[in-house]
Amino acid sequence: MNANPVVDTRQQILDTARSIIVSKGFAAVGLSEILAAAGVPKGSFYHWFRSKDQFGEALLERHFEGYLEQTDALLAAPGQTAAARLLAFFGRWHALQSGDDLTERCLVVKLSAEVCDLSESMRATLEHGTTQVLARLEGCLRQGISDGELTGCPDPAEVAEQLYQQWLGATLLSRVQRSSGPLDRALAQTSHWVANQAGLT
Repeated sequence: MNANPVVDTRQQILDTARSIIVSKGFAAVGLSEILAAAGVPKGSFYHWFRSKDQFGEALLERHFEGYLEQTDALLAAPGQTAAARLLAFFGRWHALQSGDDLTERCLVVKLSAEVCDLSESMRATLEHGTTQVLARLEGCLRQGISDGELTGCPDPAEVAEQLYQQWLGATLLSRVQRSSGPLDRALAQTSHWVANQAGLT
């Protein structure tokens, strides 16, 4: 018998909501739609969340929790060079964001422009999460420099931010253009940069 149904129900709401919101957006989705899809009584939402904004914070926190676990598995993989880890990370990004599975679409790209001017608490959650992603990228770059592999990387923090901005922008443009072209180009450019840094060209 499950010992904590309250936690499971809260997670069920968040898991159900993610697939809906990543497709439709945050403001366009009503709580009734989410609760109906999750099979949870409409009147019980406020048992777990004080407001829709607080629910949005929890949704983003859960997203980053899973995303950072996957990021750590790629960018801190033992026995691999920094170049290999970086290419694995961005290769996975390309595969997921250029695919047809809407549930794998980037929640950060989907919600950033929409919620940052509407909810300060959700904006702060996005900032905190993206800062942690940048820290992982910077750490991988620093390790590559320390190992003598990425010899031409002058400022790991700046390069991490440039790479992340490039990929977020490419992901957004791929939605606008309904094409994987921007992501294809981002992967080609990143692969070329990594190869140059690692002396593979």
